[in-house]
Amino acid sequence: MSRRFPPKPHGRCSPLARGVLALCAVWWASYALALSGNAFVNEDGTLRLKGRTVTLAYIYIPPTPRTCDTHRRPPLCGSRARLALEWAIQGHFVHCDPLETGVDGSMRAVCSAGDRDLGLYLVERGWALALPDAPFAYRAAERIAERRGRGVWGTPVGEPGGPPSAHPGQR
Repeated sequence: MSRRFPPKPHGRCSPLARGVLALCAVWWASYALALSGNAFVNEDGTLRLKGRTVTLAYIYIPPTPRTCDTHRRPPLCGSRARLALEWAIQGHFVHCDPLETGVDGSMRAVCSAGDRDLGLYLVERGWALALPDAPFAYRAAERIAERRGRGVWGTPVGEPGGPPSAHPGQR
């Protein structure tokens, strides 16, 4: 004797199936918005990734004097933050998870190169400041950089009494 289950109406699915579909949709939407690839660092410290301008979230990059990285051929010149960012992404794909997207296609995002959070990297070295909406790790790193006199908190590089001109990513 076989049991017959009542047929399900068309177009309906169980709550479990709806939940799985919803999770898949959320995952796909976040995956579709994320950007990964080779990045170019703009003069102002933003990134150019897949034709879009990406501003690192939670940080402000104050203007610093231009300097040149003579470890490269040809030498790369720019702000200290730009050179530090170039150093951080060297040899890595950059992955960005957008928080906001502008009407012009630009975005504000949390970006990483390898396992390194690029915004936090700049704050730790003193080349960027944590914004008020920044995660705790960014604000803590800023205080540590300030106490240690790193980056914008220290004696300007190359000035009398200051440290010699060093690679910005290693200072």
